[in-house]
Amino acid sequence: GTDVIVQMRSFDNEPRLLVDIKQLAETNEVSIGEDEIFIGSAIASGVLNENDELKRLFPGLLESADLIGSTQIQGRASIGGNLCNSSPAGDTIPALIVNSAVCVIANSDGNREVPVEDFVTGVGQNCMSSEEFLIGMKMPRPPARTGDAYLRFIPRTEMDIAVAGAGVSVSFDDGGTCTRARVSIGAVAPTALLVPEAADALIGTQVDDSDLRAAEAACSAAASPITDKRGTVEYRRKVVGVLCRRAGTIARDRALG
Repeated sequence: GTDVIVQMRSFDNEPRLLVDIKQLAETNEVSIGEDEIFIGSAIASGVLNENDELKRLFPGLLESADLIGSTQIQGRASIGGNLCNSSPAGDTIPALIVNSAVCVIANSDGNREVPVEDFVTGVGQNCMSSEEFLIGMKMPRPPARTGDAYLRFIPRTEMDIAVAGAGVSVSFDDGGTCTRARVSIGAVAPTALLVPEAADALIGTQVDDSDLRAAEAACSAAASPITDKRGTVEYRRKVVGVLCRRAGTIARDRALG
């Protein structure tokens, strides 16, 4: 809703029907199980950031949610809304992708599930039909020695849209070798991207500086940004790689700390 009202007034985009799903039990559910976590699409960012267990399990995801608007906006804005708005610069989308989040979508036939990396199909577009809505997102519970992080770059210090963003999640075995990694970048393509080449650069390593620089190069290569008043193609490619390296460092330290 925090985006819909603005879009209706700015683009003369009058919807045929508006349906408020914020009062549904399913969209307001947060469940933290032994194997899986579910976050309802209507759970406000401000509510999520008061959940200590979610902060421990997904610090990077909650930090990305904390970037959505001002404190007042976060009383209504949600991760589900950020995802459905389907902006290339949506901060929570890369953070959801690296945590292997799956969208639970309701329609007249029941529910269907779509990985977040496949949910957004273009600028302001997603895979849902006009007869569907997002119930929430589910994620596997992270194993021990796992850490995640999300970083973005904005021209101003607050209340701005990302020029580039990067999320990283890594898991380690008892010997300190990375056994699993996921890397995603945002605001540098029509949709947020999962970058398997960057993850491959980290898996089987200690995730030291040289490994992170290989992931950085993979993210820069995967980006397909545009030049606009916020930054050039070359600038965005460079910045998104640097953000990947820095987010990877934070995720590694969280996993091993």
